[in-house]
Amino acid sequence: MASPLLEARQISKSFAGVRALKGVSLSVYPGEVLAVVGENGAGKSTLMKILAGVQRPDSGELVVDGAVRTIGSVQEALRFGIALIHQELNLAETLDVGANIFLGREPHRCGWVDAVRIETEARIVLERVGLSVEPGALVGDLTIGQQQLVEIAKALSVNARVLIMDEPTSSLSDHEAKVLLRLIRELRSKGTGIVYISHRLGEVQGLADRVEVLRDGDNAGRLLREEISHGAMVQLMVGRALAQFYPHEPHETGEVVLDVVGLRTRANPGKVVDFQLRAGEIVGLAGLVGAGRSELLDALFGVVPALQGTVRVSGELVELRSPRMAMDAGIALVPEDRKHQGLFLEMGVRENLSIASLHREQTGGFLNRAKERALCEEMMPALRIKAAGVEQPVQFLSGGNQQKVVIGKWLATRPGVFLLDEPTRGVDIGAKQEIYRLMEELAANGAAVLFVSSDLEEILGMSDRVLVLHEGRLSGELLRKDLSEEAVMRLATAAHTEVAASSI
Repeated sequence: MASPLLEARQISKSFAGVRALKGVSLSVYPGEVLAVVGENGAGKSTLMKILAGVQRPDSGELVVDGAVRTIGSVQEALRFGIALIHQELNLAETLDVGANIFLGREPHRCGWVDAVRIETEARIVLERVGLSVEPGALVGDLTIGQQQLVEIAKALSVNARVLIMDEPTSSLSDHEAKVLLRLIRELRSKGTGIVYISHRLGEVQGLADRVEVLRDGDNAGRLLREEISHGAMVQLMVGRALAQFYPHEPHETGEVVLDVVGLRTRANPGKVVDFQLRAGEIVGLAGLVGAGRSELLDALFGVVPALQGTVRVSGELVELRSPRMAMDAGIALVPEDRKHQGLFLEMGVRENLSIASLHREQTGGFLNRAKERALCEEMMPALRIKAAGVEQPVQFLSGGNQQKVVIGKWLATRPGVFLLDEPTRGVDIGAKQEIYRLMEELAANGAAVLFVSSDLEEILGMSDRVLVLHEGRLSGELLRKDLSEEAVMRLATAAHTEVAASSI
């Protein structure tokens, strides 16, 4: 076997007395994909930042090409051929795409930045990642998925020998993800060592040559190619087998709590949507990327008011021209992009959990800190939110705990209708189960839950019914007894309109 390109030996790291890494070791070989998996908080991102020079370890050593090295900065890591694609986008939104790709490494000509070379070379790496935007396009005008591809193009532009990818597909469409996976295989064939972090275990199973599992900041086990399976990874990640991954049990449904008739969204003005939700049921909303799922939820929450249609909540006609009107009607939305739309990252857990119910937590027009703290002390253990305390800024929580804070702030308002947009995106397998448990509790307590997911297995596992959208139109409805991947995809692609018609 070839010698490792990069080794981490007994790496330890602590933050404010909390040990994030406890003597972790791993090796990266040329021409392989090493997947690093583990629950949120297992230490994956901390280890990757140490390998890429973003942070320094408290103890342990890094070995590059057989020699012990001190990697004290990102620039030093790049000189050793190590590049990191961050889970959190690290782009300057006010600069264009080309400027972001070469930021800090701008080529010069006669003392001036060589804009022609930047544009030429940016086009080459953008084509490699399958992104059809101009190098002069402003990054702030791109979608999150496009920005993620710019981040990947930025890393490719340095011709790294070790490329570290932290959740690179979490914001990508299926097509974009397939292009990226093809690119990874191409890089592997040319001798690049890939370190790949992902919560999508099916993706890992199809891509990885080896798997390194972390649990609670320590090495939990390793799997060679022939040993990699969903069950084996889960067993090492959580320390136990998950006999029943999806805890869903159908509940007795009650009255209609949400009745939508003739709804036309701004995204699909030529299509009309009609459906109902009943108390105590969990309804999945499926469809391909661009089908209008998020746009429908945004219309129901008043983020982008609908052009036409009527909405009744528990029999009462309501207007949804703003999120405040939706909240007053008893509707809650957990958005797809929790960091930009669901949280105040610099604020603490207390402020984020109470923000949606501030009008209830006032005394004489002033905030009631005691009530806020009491709410947190109730919510944090109930939702199993792991934080140093109620004042800890949510930006320092894991993705799963951030998502539970978003859900918790709405629980405090006691809504009758929960709209969840990709509720488990970017969270680990343990946090997913806790979110599924919360969905079950909501339904058991009489709420109606409508959730969007791009994970068909999740849709099938957690839904009493599934509504399927195709190009903004409701192409069909499937009861639990009729659910299958094939049935959902037929409706999602409108392959058989007669099936769609007969299913409603």
